[in-house]
Amino acid sequence: MIALPNADGSFTCTLFLPFEGPVSFEHLHSDADIMAFFQRYFADAIPHMPTLLEDFRSNPTSSLMTVRCDPWQWQNRILLIGDAAHAIVPFFGQGMNAGFEDCTILDSMYDTYNGDWSRIIPDFALQHKKNGDAIADLALRNFIEMRDLVGDPKFLLRKKIAAGLHARHPEFLPVYSMVSFSNTPYHKALQEDEAQNRLFADILAIPDVEHNPDGPEVERIFHAWMAQKNQ
Repeated sequence: MIALPNADGSFTCTLFLPFEGPVSFEHLHSDADIMAFFQRYFADAIPHMPTLLEDFRSNPTSSLMTVRCDPWQWQNRILLIGDAAHAIVPFFGQGMNAGFEDCTILDSMYDTYNGDWSRIIPDFALQHKKNGDAIADLALRNFIEMRDLVGDPKFLLRKKIAAGLHARHPEFLPVYSMVSFSNTPYHKALQEDEAQNRLFADILAIPDVEHNPDGPEVERIFHAWMAQKNQ
């Protein structure tokens, strides 16, 4: 369950749960079922939700989905973009941005190919599908991060070390910042996510790194990693 802040100081909560299974929406029918579920899994949130039962019953239950289709185009005449080509789960906040990016890339290709749609359409589909697949993967990975890792001391330490590395070496961007605040293509951000996972596996293996997160051994491993990347 997540809670996103509103301008009036309230929060909008969203519960992510399977439709079927041992712990799922199919078992939440009566008020007693709903309260027992929240008391077991989100007891600390109940005092902050005085209209929990009313809200639970009055708000819709919707599906999440990932779209991975191929091809994105037909006979160089019809092209899928946006959610029709690459709908994703919302855990990276990139669904609308990815659709806008499609428009930006199409606009650039229109200029490059002088408005020749018979060339624009197949090239867009060929070049950009890998980005649609990549942001789908990144969004699913971010769900795991939000669900399991935000309370993990090692994960929080990684975030602290990453922020320090960025402050000392602005060319280093954590993947979340790369996706959210730069024009890095999604497939390159996915590659960087895998590379940074290897980097932080080595850094977090340093004995007592939590007591010296900006120390010389962190710097040594970081510079060796950068040198390998730039080869």
